Amino acid sequence: MNGQNRSDVKPGLVVDIILKKDQRTGIKTRGVVKDLLTNSSFHPHGIKVRLTDGQIGRVCDIIE
Repeated sequence: MNGQNRSDVKPGLVVDIILKKDQRTGIKTRGVVKDLLTNSSFHPHGIKVRLTDGQIGRVCDIIE
């Protein structure tokens, strides 16, 4: 799962996100989803989420 569909991303999941400041380098940050910030059902760059530590970014990978 790549995190582009809102139905795949739920609070409590462990995900890799790309922070706004890391978009050029592609550095991923791992964390647990606290809130979903994207309202649309699909986003080509990934659903925007807030992690439990407060960081905000777009989901690139869902860790199973």
